[in-house]
Amino acid sequence: MTTVRPAPAPATLAGPPGPGSLSTAQRRLGRDWRLAALFLAPTALLVGALVLLPIFRSIITSTTERHGAESVFVGLDNYRALVGDEQFRTGVENSFVFTAYAEVFKVILGLAAALLLHHRKRGRAVLAGLLLLPWVVPTVVTAFSWRSLLDPIFGSVNMLLTDSGIGPLLASAHLVDEWPAGWLSDPALAMPSVILVNVWKGVPFFTIAFLAGLKAIPADRYEAATVDGATSWQKFAHVTLPGLRHVMTVTVTLSSIWTFNNFDLIWLLTQGGPGDATAPYVLVAYSKAILQLQYGAGAAVTLVMLPIIGGLVYFLVRQLRRESDAEPARPPGPIRKALPWALAAVVTILLAWASPHIFWKAAVILLVAAVLVRLGAWLPKGIGSAVALAGLLFFVLAPLYWIFVTAFKSESQIVIRDHDLWPTPWTLEQFGNLFTTKPFGQWYFNTLIVSVASTAVALVCAALAGYALARLKFRGAQGFTVTVLLTYVMPGALLFIPLYQLLIGFRLTDSLWSLVVTYPTFTLPFATWLLTGYFASIPIELEEAALVDGATRIQALRRVVLPLARPGLLAVAMFTLTNAWNEFLFALVFITKDEYKTLPVGMQSMIIGDVVPQGQLAAASLLVSIPVVVMYAFGQRFLTEGLTAGAVKG
Repeated sequence: MTTVRPAPAPATLAGPPGPGSLSTAQRRLGRDWRLAALFLAPTALLVGALVLLPIFRSIITSTTERHGAESVFVGLDNYRALVGDEQFRTGVENSFVFTAYAEVFKVILGLAAALLLHHRKRGRAVLAGLLLLPWVVPTVVTAFSWRSLLDPIFGSVNMLLTDSGIGPLLASAHLVDEWPAGWLSDPALAMPSVILVNVWKGVPFFTIAFLAGLKAIPADRYEAATVDGATSWQKFAHVTLPGLRHVMTVTVTLSSIWTFNNFDLIWLLTQGGPGDATAPYVLVAYSKAILQLQYGAGAAVTLVMLPIIGGLVYFLVRQLRRESDAEPARPPGPIRKALPWALAAVVTILLAWASPHIFWKAAVILLVAAVLVRLGAWLPKGIGSAVALAGLLFFVLAPLYWIFVTAFKSESQIVIRDHDLWPTPWTLEQFGNLFTTKPFGQWYFNTLIVSVASTAVALVCAALAGYALARLKFRGAQGFTVTVLLTYVMPGALLFIPLYQLLIGFRLTDSLWSLVVTYPTFTLPFATWLLTGYFASIPIELEEAALVDGATRIQALRRVVLPLARPGLLAVAMFTLTNAWNEFLFALVFITKDEYKTLPVGMQSMIIGDVVPQGQLAAASLLVSIPVVVMYAFGQRFLTEGLTAGAVKG
């Protein structure tokens, strides 16, 4: 699980010298402040230059307006204009609706999947690996596969629902206005469809988090409940849910921050359409700043949302600090008990007001799911869970199967839709066309260079900073770790406008350097946080022994700590490499020339208007996903060990 916790207080090695042996600077700044300053300098420089400074610059930019080539100071006019801006109001409403529904269904499905896996004794690792695939595959692959499956004419969803009779039934129940349904082109169905895809992508994260939480619940609690005669539902309500409360709170908060600021998935699926039916506030900011070149108006859009993001971050930090507190938690009072229910009621009322056409459809889906769960409870033991697990696997693997078989179909088979679920015959035609008609090889090379370079930068800087925060004694360590956490959850939506202006000033746009320089904004904070926890989990006695034998601190780090931290370093490398490999927003904004595009942006550019080369995109998706899937398959052991020590102990 990738849940982060506040870093522990830096450990001291071999006891600090007596007060008389410390210099004045050491007494004021800490015994190891010189080495800490050296180790923290690269991370501080990158975070300051690429996160903190751009946010400050964005505040200044939001008070200006572009008149030709000049920027004129206009004070708060850009913020006042947002009050009557219908596009902005729609974008905020869409972001709220998108986030709220997605989180509800991700919690429900993630918890169900975790419970199904937790009670299985055989095949748990294989099933968990399969359920992890949607989280692993690049976002551009997710968007393409679902966009093709939901196509009203050529998509398999309408075909399967029609053949099974479910589609006409949905129309007769007024869950869809007409059949066949235009899932992404109908304003009433576009937002539910985008939410569905986000849920498919995000369920694995919730499953992993909840599965880790279930393992941490002591078995004696269930045994005591059994002795007291508790039913399965009572055990779930009074043991499982309270045991998962903290994990659920942190996971939902993190996911809400990411979902509220989502851009790439929505852009790749609908580009905010039809009309503004799915346009989030981030897309509104992108349209104003990048397409209309009104940087001030775009910056104002992102900064208005900063209090909401800041509130979520503050809540997250409080939860993480509360968990790391050694004192036992006080039992919740009546107000704290009622607060979650009051918040749920407020969100429900707002959803019913903001999206009544989605609200009642979601209510029907939840009601049907509850009935099915109740019916499954009457089945013989094991059969109900097997059926539920099979349905979940079908939901997870069907889009990926579709990509695989489409990549090996001929163009004629795709057009006439003959044997839609199986290539006849198997052919490499799409792969050949992909490399001969598109600069796919160049896109692949660009992505590889940028991903490896940015990962190397993040890994080196994070290893030095993580060690300093975990081991060295200096003033300001806690403040630095909190800053790292804040930058970790800070969305790219707040950064792409000022970073774009910064890159224009240095003439770095339309170059791979623009991506290598900016990608550490979202990879370095997480890498630093994870490695801080991992270094703290390594027994300090091993390092003390090296120092007693005459090694310097740097030699002890290189010869003792880094070899022992290999699982943590590999876990960080996997995550940072994957994030860089999948990144879309920065690459879309900073790169316009074909020869410098990365895979996500290059694949998106293959779709011209309504012309979608399904076969070539399927082949490209397969080639893009294979390296990531293979890396996770072979590095799963290191990933689990690294995350357990770094994210849980840290």
